[in-house]
Amino acid sequence: MDLNRKTAFEVLMDVEKEGAYSNLSLNKFIEKNRPDSPAFVRELVYGVLKNKLLLDWFLEQLVPSGLKKVKMQDKMLLRMGIYQISYMDSVPEYAAVSQTVDMAKKLAKGREKFINGVLRGYIRNRFQLEVPEKGKDFVEYLSVVYSVEKWIVRLWADTYGDEKTEEILKASNETPELSVRVNVMKTDRSTLKKRLEELGFKAEESRISCRALTVKGTGVLESREYREGLFSVQDEASILVSDILDARPGDSVADVCAAPGGKTIATAELMAGKGVIYAMDKYKHKLKLMETQVKRAGIDNIRLICNDSRQPLAELRGRMNRVLADVPCSGLGVIRRKPEIKYKGSQDLSELIDTQQQILRAAAEYVSDGGILVYSTCTINPYENEKQIEKFLRGNGNFKALEQKQLLPDGGTDGFFICRMRKEQ
Repeated sequence: MDLNRKTAFEVLMDVEKEGAYSNLSLNKFIEKNRPDSPAFVRELVYGVLKNKLLLDWFLEQLVPSGLKKVKMQDKMLLRMGIYQISYMDSVPEYAAVSQTVDMAKKLAKGREKFINGVLRGYIRNRFQLEVPEKGKDFVEYLSVVYSVEKWIVRLWADTYGDEKTEEILKASNETPELSVRVNVMKTDRSTLKKRLEELGFKAEESRISCRALTVKGTGVLESREYREGLFSVQDEASILVSDILDARPGDSVADVCAAPGGKTIATAELMAGKGVIYAMDKYKHKLKLMETQVKRAGIDNIRLICNDSRQPLAELRGRMNRVLADVPCSGLGVIRRKPEIKYKGSQDLSELIDTQQQILRAAAEYVSDGGILVYSTCTINPYENEKQIEKFLRGNGNFKALEQKQLLPDGGTDGFFICRMRKEQ
């Protein structure tokens, strides 16, 4: 059995059955199995995840009895086979079929003939298979073609209109470019750009953040520049959160939902090691993981605190010049990085929105008179973004909104919402 495909299968089943995040599961199984082509594994995993509903739509037309009675391992092998046939130019059709059938002999014993028949039927009939009519049911069309739950389509259509929704969905299926944040404590953007180009990478300056570069090429994280902490991987929109927080040397800062630490370290770099950042998270193991990146970046003014961000620490009340509440969210702005998010239901949103409001209210208690509070999410949902701010400001008249941004993924960045507020004296 081909180890690359076996690894992809294990990741996809982990995501499907255990609810694992694709990026974390990929790292885990690639480390465990040591396949000879991790790039092939990632392409196959993300390709199947990005197109799951579309692949199943085709399979419904190919399996006479439908997919309801087809076991998950059979369905996953079929998805993988069809994706390779239609989307992976590096894989000949015969190889996609034969390799999938070989896997079935070990992973779905007794079902190899069925899987072989369905895949060969797809090759014969794929150009006759239909998708929903765009003019008949626009929501179903977008849901199938871009493989996303209908509630997300309706949410975005109600907010942005049909045309913009399709643009967002298309962008959310694209592979993001690698963006890095320059460590301004150790170098500057033009110097780092030159050094990376000398190593053979293509680097371009971001238009979103003055500290960001987009980098093309493989192996940048194996470079001496990365090991020395001259840069960190972070999306341009995420960097912009810390830019808008605008912490200065000597400030007292609280980051109430700090892990995995990108925004915390980005903020600390602007402070040039002067002042203090209280970086909080509910889970000790996440704070432990932050320590490695903090050390690599050469930061020594971050204080890690294990704390539930819904419960403010009494000793920090009213003492912070800058407070960041980058709250847990539905993640609809980072679908291109975590395509499994497209298949989550809407039933848990009310509890999540209540948690966000609790965190925002608690974070506000840390802000000193005249201080700044920034609320951010990586989602595209007005109920988690604009409406949260409206509710907070109604109940906290001593805060004033100064700046508000909703970045959409069709602009080349992740989808992020950022609101900067000031506590009036």
